[in-house]
Amino acid sequence: MNNKQTTRYFVTYSGVKLPFNLVTELQEHEVQNRNTFFKGYFNASGRLSGFDKLAYGDIELQHRYSYHANGKLSAAEITDIDGEVTMLVFDMEGSPA
Repeated sequence: MNNKQTTRYFVTYSGVKLPFNLVTELQEHEVQNRNTFFKGYFNASGRLSGFDKLAYGDIELQHRYSYHANGKLSAAEITDIDGEVTMLVFDMEGSPA
């Protein structure tokens, strides 16, 4: 199994359903002058495994995702700006358990 991850940068996200859909990709050099952006982590299959929302150099929000073998979301771990962690678990169909 290949655990290689790639990092990509984005302006924002769309939708309200998890996992979030990161949109408007930026090149690495473009984030140097941005106050706020999303740093997305993608697994070897190209699936979003998590992201950090950075604002003025600080992590404001973190999401980490895991998936069932069928590709549906299995769990989401969300850490807010205060360090509060919320764990959401989903069934094999991707519905909240």
